[in-house]
Amino acid sequence: MLNLQDITVRLGGRTIIDGASAALPPRSRVGLIGRNGAGKSTLVKVISGDLEADTGAVEMPRATRLGYVAQEAPAGSATPFETVLAADEERAALMEESETATDPERIADIHERLNAIQAHSAPARASRILNGLGFDEAAQHRALESFSGGWRMRVALAALLFSQPDVLLLDEPSNHLDLEAVLWLEDFLKSYPATILLVSHERDFLNNVCDHMLHLERGKLTLYPGGYDAFEKQRAERLAQLAAAKAKQDAERAKLQDYVARNSARASTAKQAQSRAKALAKMQPIAAVVEDPSLSFAFPDPDELRPPLITLDMASCGYGEKTILQRLNLRIDPDDRVALLGRNGNGKTTLARLLAAQLKPMDGDMNASGKMRVGYFTQYQVEELRSGDTPLDHLQALMPDVKPSAVRAQLGRFGFAGDKALTQVGKLSGGERARLALALITRDAPHMLILDEPTNHLDVDAREALIQALNAYSGAVLIVSHDRHMIEMTADRLVLVHDGTAAEYDGSMDDYIAFVLSKEAPGEGKSGATKLSKKDARKAAADAREKNKALRKAADEAEKALAKLTAQRTEIDRAMAEPDKADPALARLTMTDLMKRRAEVSERIEAAELAWMEASEALEDVAA
Repeated sequence: MLNLQDITVRLGGRTIIDGASAALPPRSRVGLIGRNGAGKSTLVKVISGDLEADTGAVEMPRATRLGYVAQEAPAGSATPFETVLAADEERAALMEESETATDPERIADIHERLNAIQAHSAPARASRILNGLGFDEAAQHRALESFSGGWRMRVALAALLFSQPDVLLLDEPSNHLDLEAVLWLEDFLKSYPATILLVSHERDFLNNVCDHMLHLERGKLTLYPGGYDAFEKQRAERLAQLAAAKAKQDAERAKLQDYVARNSARASTAKQAQSRAKALAKMQPIAAVVEDPSLSFAFPDPDELRPPLITLDMASCGYGEKTILQRLNLRIDPDDRVALLGRNGNGKTTLARLLAAQLKPMDGDMNASGKMRVGYFTQYQVEELRSGDTPLDHLQALMPDVKPSAVRAQLGRFGFAGDKALTQVGKLSGGERARLALALITRDAPHMLILDEPTNHLDVDAREALIQALNAYSGAVLIVSHDRHMIEMTADRLVLVHDGTAAEYDGSMDDYIAFVLSKEAPGEGKSGATKLSKKDARKAAADAREKNKALRKAADEAEKALAKLTAQRTEIDRAMAEPDKADPALARLTMTDLMKRRAEVSERIEAAELAWMEASEALEDVAA
């Protein structure tokens, strides 16, 4: 068991963690969640011993082995395979000693211990872990110095997993991974035999791996049972109760204030007024639920263009004389939502750059509408923002002939209203810089957005806000992401980049996940099974989609009803907490009527949830 006792951490004169306590159950898989800047990484460093808390203690059983990926990636001439094997220090020391030991008894002890820790199967296990994280046989035996920093961080993660610590600390492990490696890591962690504390902003990853959520907010920790969806539901109920309690307290406060004001001057009621004044002074205010501007995304809608926006006809592309992708046949229309799938290094970014007109086709044809504007987001744009300039400086430099009010309006779409627009970029969080980059690339209302890993710096709530903004946007979207929840919620077409080309993937994300986890190559059946022709496979997929259409429609209708009812409940909660900001029709109702209406809406939400679950389960049964 891992116990955190009254942890307080102050950095730069600011309290990051304030008397936080929690007890993690043995062998639990805990997701550490919270908004960007809440102090999650700081807490992980305290637990790992890399940072000393101002007060409090981290308690765990004696001899507990704790594992944590260092910030610096491994380097040098050693190979990934050698680096991972060396991570098991006991095995490495015993293997070295076995080469030089001469005492028969000691040699026997060494081999007995090597057998106990399954040392002879370690090379195969190390290879499997590296393969799961994207290293093929050849890559496993190349020098570390030949890899980029992101790939070397994968080696560090592989070494940590191989060492099998008793407490595994993972801070955003998917940041350097593609979707395929994330799926493998998720599958690996689900069967990990010890305690895991995992920092992640990926909803599906948290749902599928974790059995508890540890929420860090305002310096305090709260442990919730279940995955992220369960946490979100429990927290929503808690916030609704908080809003209702605040509304009730505000009404009581107003009533006491009115009584004191009317009765203090009268001799006959002065004593009672004084008593109520004391009660008023002792009343601890309940904090209001604050709306967070960092959840603001709103893409400007472009003017209409006739389809298609882009067509590729047997096109090829690459760099210099090296061809990366060929035989490309693709069409993108104004309302398309396309996700690119495939391992890192297969050419997803190359295809994105071709569609963004940053690369020219080496062969074949590429036709694009002459009036089309493209907004292309990459992590490089986030890193290249000028730290000394403000968001307003950045956008004005790109829109010199536009009225200041229009520049401010574009910044406001992405949460940079008022003084926030005048904050130096160097003082912005990673998520804020990502929002600024999105504001810059959409300044001219592009007809197509190409987003290459847009979620790396965004927390879960910000990712949900981005999903909503993309779904409301009227232009085309092409997205590359290792966050499958974002892909599932925004994309209606999947394109697989594999074996030097890109082609439509007829299956669903569930189908894709299944073949990735089964370690099959795209288009291959399981060994020994009869392979379908491409024509038969497409026909089978079409038949399956037709059978599922009614069920999907029912699930979609239930989901839309659920979203509508949830929005109604949110409006009721706002009317209870902040009547002056609520819908006038709701603001006129009494607190009793609002509570009654909220209960009715909550019952309808439960019914809609049940209908959605039944339709979803029926879909799963058909798929099975």
